Amino acid sequence: MAKVEIYTRDWCGYCARAKRLLREHGAEFAEYDIGHEVGARDTMIDRSGGRTSVPQIFIDDAHVGGCDDLLALEASGKLADLLSA
Repeated sequence: MAKVEIYTRDWCGYCARAKRLLREHGAEFAEYDIGHEVGARDTMIDRSGGRTSVPQIFIDDAHVGGCDDLLALEASGKLADLLSA
C-alpha cells in the first residue's frame, strides 16, 4: 500500500470527505492537523507549492491536491492504482 499523508483542519467537510474516500479504499494515512500541530501549516504550504486550503493530500510524497483532485482521481479510476503502488 502507498504512503498517504493528509493535512487537515477541524470542522472541514472536505477533509472528512477525503478521509472517508481513502478509508473506503482501505488506505491508511498519516493525518496532520494544521490547527493543532506546530509547523504543520508551514510544512503543508511548502510541500504543496503554496496552497493554503485543506485538505492537501500526498501519495508516496507526490502532491495529489485537495479533495476535488482526489475525487477526480477516483472518477477516472486512477486512485486505486496510486494507492496500491
